[in-house]
Amino acid sequence: MDHRLYFVLGDLSANLVVGALIGWFSWLLVDTDWNMMIAMIIMMVVGMVISILLWLPFSILFGAMEVMVPLMLTGMLSGMVVSMYLAMESLGAWTCLHIGAASGFVSIVLIWIFNNAVRGTQPAPWR
Repeated sequence: MDHRLYFVLGDLSANLVVGALIGWFSWLLVDTDWNMMIAMIIMMVVGMVISILLWLPFSILFGAMEVMVPLMLTGMLSGMVVSMYLAMESLGAWTCLHIGAASGFVSIVLIWIFNNAVRGTQPAPWR
């Protein structure tokens, strides 16, 4: 993953947008009548499909492989979290947007933490 500000903000904004859209889409589909596990599984798959569709425009701007993995994780996480919440109680659209965006934020932070743990300490590029 690139550490330049353009790519960092691009990854962050892509995950926030995709998470919020999947949260909103979950609000459209899932109701309190759904079984929680079924809602989680179905919206995990739907979230992955939506993130695949939204991956292309973001990959043109920020790089294909650098955007694909975080967006897929965001799609899964946002779909699962929002749909399980909606299966328990009725929420508004704005609340689902915020939960989805928060899921996107959590997923990109986790990706950055794991990526830095795998890569180890790197010397600064200006040295």
